[in-house]
This record gives sequence, structure tokens and C-alpha cells, in this order.
Amino acid sequence: MPKLKTIYSCQSCGSQSPKWLGKCPDCNQWNTFAEETFQNATLSGAGDFFSLTTETAVSLNKIELTDKPRFSCGINELDRVLGGGVVPGSLVLIGGDPGIGKSTLILQVLDRLSQKGIKVLYATGEESKEQIKMRADRLDISSDLLVVAENSIERIIDHIKKIKPQVVVVDSIQTVYLSNLESAPGSVSQVRESAGKLLYLSKTVGVSTILIGHVTKDGALAGPRVLEHMVDCVLYFEGDSGQHYRILRTIKNRYGSTNEIGVFEMTQSGLQEVQNPSSLFLSEHPERSAGSVVTASLEGMRPFLIEIQALVSQSSLANPRRTTLGVDSGRVALLIAVLEKIVGLNLYAQDVYVNAAGGLKVVEPAVDLAILASLVSSFKNKPVRPDTLIVGEVGLSGEIRPVQGLDVRVKEAAKMGFKRCLVPSLKKQLASLPLELIAVKNVSQVLEVLF
Repeated sequence: MPKLKTIYSCQSCGSQSPKWLGKCPDCNQWNTFAEETFQNATLSGAGDFFSLTTETAVSLNKIELTDKPRFSCGINELDRVLGGGVVPGSLVLIGGDPGIGKSTLILQVLDRLSQKGIKVLYATGEESKEQIKMRADRLDISSDLLVVAENSIERIIDHIKKIKPQVVVVDSIQTVYLSNLESAPGSVSQVRESAGKLLYLSKTVGVSTILIGHVTKDGALAGPRVLEHMVDCVLYFEGDSGQHYRILRTIKNRYGSTNEIGVFEMTQSGLQEVQNPSSLFLSEHPERSAGSVVTASLEGMRPFLIEIQALVSQSSLANPRRTTLGVDSGRVALLIAVLEKIVGLNLYAQDVYVNAAGGLKVVEPAVDLAILASLVSSFKNKPVRPDTLIVGEVGLSGEIRPVQGLDVRVKEAAKMGFKRCLVPSLKKQLASLPLELIAVKNVSQVLEVLF
């Protein structure tokens, strides 16, 4: 029998040590080392379930590509994020907060795939078959997809070998375990080795595997960081429990772009895709309200019209508040400094609150000009015309810098009925659009146009 070996592994980053440490030297987290016992032979490979094949080195020019069609999920928003659908033999990891809708979306995807004649298997380690049936009835799922409630990776692989499905879902990777590892499910070694077995299964058999992953309180995927390196695609579900929409964002994708996002709306019958997100984020946009400005943000090649709100009020504190939601606090501080230095507004004694309405997070610098305009609008208590869109990056000297994808942003504004748009520069291809384009070069010129 192989000799048992005891090590201590950090449950946050996977760092290993021969003895217990109070603080991890790699991720600087406290009290994260846990004792794990394993056999040296268990880490040697994945030959326990499949016969290993001998590979020979091949010239790159002699490798022939086979055209494997993707599995369309039947949900356009998810297909866009995946780059066109699920690739056969790929390993996809989906993470998100508890209750965000991961299992709901996956069950809807399996239903669409099953209706197309694709054999699917749903392996759940968190819920019973009866609970899955209750959710399926609530979502009006009628297809006869296969469900197995199992926590053992060995038995899940046995089911896959017998059923031979084309798509497999494991919900979740933190609840399954290998019997030859003595550590608890969800530990670093269990997550790493379980994902390794499923990776070997996907690449050798050609089955597409979707893993559901838990997240920590910081929003990162639980388990070792190597889990994200092993899979082909990493998707994150974002959203606030107080909001009715969800955003599926690509973090890693070997088969497509990492700049695409999918927008879903949570309803009683499950997640519904949102074809026009701009109308969703502007559904409650107030007219003639001081501090409210509409801008266009770009996610990949997809534009979103977002309302930026600002509130500037007299402060009674020695250090005025600077609170931001959905926008970068550092960018807001930079814009306040530009207004004080270049324009001459006295904001040092004012409380400043900036919010991206709807709970959407915006980090690109193209929204700088909209944030600046909303601050001035609230400070002067003068509203900006509701049919005006503002796009541009602001430099430290008050100049307005160009942004990428300006034509896509302006076309989205024209489609949503906006009549006027402040932009850094004019392009010939924008001349045919039915709205007034105003090119601005500096902050002073912007304030003259708006106020």
C-alpha cells in the first residue's frame, strides 16, 4: 500500500506547507490552512477510469482540424457569451452568489438541449431528485432529461460511461469528492482532483461538461486558483438580490471573446433573456431631474445606455463624504479635482454621491464626461435635457479624449430616440444618423453647451 502523507493546504489559494501556518505566505489570509491526508499514488494521473493512450509528437502543419458543430443552447444571450454555443469536449465553469440563478439557468439550458435530441445528464450533489422535479415543474420544463443525485466522482463517471451523454452538468464541483482522498468535499485537494478527472473525461471521451462553482464572500470562485486554469471557459453570474435582472459575464474563453456579456431577467417562470438591455436600464429615467445624465457603455461590441446619477450637497463634516456605487471611486475623485482646478467649482466642502442607476457596474473611462456633467448639474441644480447623450473621456488638463466604438454607441442612442449627443469627435459615418452631434474639445465647452 502507498504510504500516507499529511500536508497542510490553504483553502483560499491552494498553497501547501509541511506544517500548519497561521497566515498563508502566498495570499496573506489568516487561519486558512487545513490538514489533508493523501496517498502519493492518487496524484499520479487519471488512469483509474480510462486507459491512457500513448501520444507522439506531430508537426503543426500536419494536424488536421475536424469541424465539430457547437451545441446551441437555445438561449441567445448564453450562446453569445460562450462564443456561439457549447463546444463538444469543452469544460465550462459557471460561478455566482447563492440564489443568483445558476441552477435555474442550467436546467433551462438542459431542457432546450434535450428538446433538440441531445442526450444530457444532470448530476447534482446539493439537491435531491424531488427538489429538481419541483424546480422543473415551476419552470414548465417538459423534456425527459436524465437526473442523478450523486456526490461521488467515481459513481458519476460510471453513470456517464453507461449513459454516454453529450452534455454533462455537475452541480456543484465543491460538493463532489474522490473516495481515495480523505479530505472533506470542497477542500483544495478534492476540488482540484475532481476537476482533473472531469477534465480528462471531457478531452478523451468528447463529452461537454459544465461545472457549477461556489463563490467566496469576496466574489471569487471557491477552491484553488488552478480550477480556473484547468477549464476552457469561466462565466460569472452577477446581480443584486434587490434587482430583477442578472448579468452573465465571461472571464475566460478559449473558444471566443472575453468581452461579451449576457443580460437576463429573473421572473416567476425562470430566467428570461433581455434582447434590449438599454430599455431595461432606462425604464425609470426621470425627466428634467438635476444630476441625471445618460451615457453609453460598451461591453465587447454591445452598447448599453446607462443613467448616471449624482448628488452634491453641503457637508457638515470636516471631511466631506465621497460615495460611489457602480462607478470607479478613483475616477470620480479625479473628475472632482478637474472641476475644482479647471472650472473653478468649489466642491471641497460638498458631499458627493455618484450612482450608476440599475446596479450596473461601469469601469470604462468613456463615462467620465457623463459623471462630470451630472456633478455640475447637481451642484448648479440645473437639469440636462433628457434627450441628450454624453460620451467621452476626460483628461487631467480638462481635454475630452476620444473613445472606442463611438459609432456603435451613437447608433444605439439614435435607436432609443435621443436627439442630441455630445461626443469627443465627429466621424463621417455618423452624419446620416437622425440626431444632432456636438463635438466638444474641453470641459469648459461642454458646460457652455449643457448649461
